[in-house]
Amino acid sequence: MFRRVRFLFVKELIQVLRDKRMRITLIFPPIFQLIVFGYAANLDVKNITTAIRDLDQSVDSRDLTGRFRSSKYFKMISYPQTPKEIEALIKKGEITLSLEIPSGFSQKLKKGDTATIQIIVDGTESNTAMIALGYVSRILSEYSTEMMVKRLNREGMRDFEEAGVELEHRVWFNPNFESRYFYVPGVIATIAFLLPMILTAQAIVREREIGTLEQIMVTPIRPWELIVGKTLPFALIGLIDVVMIAFIGVFWFEVPLRGNPLVLLLGNLLFLVSSVGIGLFISTISLTQQQAQISTFFFMNPAFILSGFAFPLENMPEWLQYITYINPLRYFLTIIRGTFLKGVGLDVLWPQMLALVVLGGVMITLSSMRFKKRMK
Repeated sequence: MFRRVRFLFVKELIQVLRDKRMRITLIFPPIFQLIVFGYAANLDVKNITTAIRDLDQSVDSRDLTGRFRSSKYFKMISYPQTPKEIEALIKKGEITLSLEIPSGFSQKLKKGDTATIQIIVDGTESNTAMIALGYVSRILSEYSTEMMVKRLNREGMRDFEEAGVELEHRVWFNPNFESRYFYVPGVIATIAFLLPMILTAQAIVREREIGTLEQIMVTPIRPWELIVGKTLPFALIGLIDVVMIAFIGVFWFEVPLRGNPLVLLLGNLLFLVSSVGIGLFISTISLTQQQAQISTFFFMNPAFILSGFAFPLENMPEWLQYITYINPLRYFLTIIRGTFLKGVGLDVLWPQMLALVVLGGVMITLSSMRFKKRMK
């Protein structure tokens, strides 16, 4: 029994690895994907291109603009003289934000009146615009507080300190808000999801397309032995790729692995069952390799969108959040990020592990039943 599975397993590995293009595909695309997400997919907003139009030219206005210049979040590149210049700079994409200080700004501050400034921000990139406005609000809030304290001190309230609530924050697990801490573990999950699914679907459909699958079925090999022998090599290839990408993520991108690697390995093995199960299911609904590729695309995109890889699940409509519970990628992302960043173990991640066992078992069972039916 296991001898037949072993022969089929070795045969499938040899068939995959003897193809030079396939060997390159198994190694370089995962590394390239990791590099792209590790370096290019960066949500950290710094060096916001900014223009300043100071119509007051006072000590106070220069003090305020100096705070923006000294901030690492803003990069002063222009000092326009007219509103039309500001409009042209934004339309050309040369600046993201413009700060205009009106004349009389300093006088209003000294009188104790409210002094206003105008902020114009390019809203075509909404995420950058919102973050930029948050930075501006923080600088202006600190400046306004200092001006109020100075004014009250001048009016005789010596040693005045503003009463209120002081925010003292601590960020756990990602104190510097590094985007690669978020994306690199996600890339590992995508590799574990895509490679076994694509390779399993392609391999079985290829056997059917060239007519060798029927020849195998007339041999003494049982259907379940064929399924195991055909899917196990691709699960092994996916596991090797995941380990390789994890090493690069830890030692090159310096993403901390705070948890137990064995917990991560267990979660990966359980997730691979779901991946090869989906690949097996795709093979039962496809007659050609082109159909398998298209079907894989239709499975892949919704799985990514509904996994929490890039879009928070909490922001989705409630009815759509229920659909995410049948997505194995959702649970594996929780496992891999929890293991890497939070250092949690099975005492916390066991619900996700159990969900992968259930989903993997259901998917393998349904796919196997459909596969056997197609062979009859």
